Amino acid sequence: MAVGEPKGANRYDKGHNLGEGTYGVVFKAVDIVTNRTVAIKKIRLGKLKEGVNVTALREIKLLKELQDPNIIELIDVYPHKSNLHLVFEYMESDLEAVIRDRNIFLSPADYKAYMQMILKGLAVCHKKWVLHRDLKPNNLLLGSNGQLKLADFGLARIFGSPDRKFTHQVFARWYRAPELLFGSKQYGPGVDVWAAACIFAELILRRPFLQGSSDIDQLGKIFAAFGTPGKAQWPDVTSLPDYVEYQHSPPQSFRSLFPQASEDCIDLLQRMFTYDPKRRITAQQALEHRYFRTEPAPTPCHMLRRPSKPEAQPKPIELLSPAGHIVFSPPTKTRRLQLFGGDIKTAGEANRDGQAKQQLELGTPIDAITIPMSIDPKTNLRPTLNRTLNRSLQVKPSGYANATLSPHSSFTSGF
Repeated sequence: MAVGEPKGANRYDKGHNLGEGTYGVVFKAVDIVTNRTVAIKKIRLGKLKEGVNVTALREIKLLKELQDPNIIELIDVYPHKSNLHLVFEYMESDLEAVIRDRNIFLSPADYKAYMQMILKGLAVCHKKWVLHRDLKPNNLLLGSNGQLKLADFGLARIFGSPDRKFTHQVFARWYRAPELLFGSKQYGPGVDVWAAACIFAELILRRPFLQGSSDIDQLGKIFAAFGTPGKAQWPDVTSLPDYVEYQHSPPQSFRSLFPQASEDCIDLLQRMFTYDPKRRITAQQALEHRYFRTEPAPTPCHMLRRPSKPEAQPKPIELLSPAGHIVFSPPTKTRRLQLFGGDIKTAGEANRDGQAKQQLELGTPIDAITIPMSIDPKTNLRPTLNRTLNRSLQVKPSGYANATLSPHSSFTSGF
């Protein structure tokens, strides 16, 4: 910065508000020195004794180290009026807006281009021993030239220490790897790859692939798609902290799940959706997969269509599966989980009041409805785990704190 140039708040001409989240507000601004449009995240510091938010400090530290065309650029940081301001390059939209915009046709070359950019950003993170831990479409921002960049590193952590433990309550549920759903506190870059695979599937299907309404239901959706894992597929699964045994479910073929995908595309999806994190493909290996070398070639980013205004698109809705999942743990804890009217109940509870809740809005019995794993329903059903289920299965209800100024729910944690 040249001598005499304005600094801090005096350097930026504040524009309109872009959104608000748990930790503060994001607004559009213009750098009066360079005339560059930027996005400024204003983080509330709270009381003086609390100091700077640790999540903000981590994000600043990591973004200063992670400089890559596929990772959001942190331009400046300055304090002003008891708030900390993070200045980012301005990005026009995000991948979620592309997926939800029905006026945009996504060709195989288009979603190949998006996946290539996602994996390039992830490969850089993992090479520098950083886990993102919050990959989802609205944390993948798009510039005016179509370039995709990983953003929101508030949950990111350094990994690599042999005995280091992390919280398993990371990622939005639909993008959470099965080892996290089973409570693993020691994990690596495979959790980011699983989330990237979910986004890959979402790009192909144009809707979230696995829409669980709770951690138990999320595992049920995963097992319904890929089959219940056994020792051969995932030797360490039974040793995970929150492991419970699910009723055996055979896998569906990837061809039936993604009927329009190419053979190379399906092969890459299978490798990214591998249960055992030790065998799951890495981001760098995925980039080297033949899928990216075969026709069609990825669409150049400047040729990718831009979405319409994000607020014009309908908000995605969490899907509640009507099918009960059978969960086996020790004999004293065996329960059949069924979903009635938005609540998860045990079989005994369901029998007592099942008749009163046997109809949905259109009067159709729940058991008579066949709902695919991923649809866009018109009703928003959010199940809650009752106290009995919490005690018997030792499952904690997920809390939601959206620090990303996004329509997707995301569990945030300070660990």
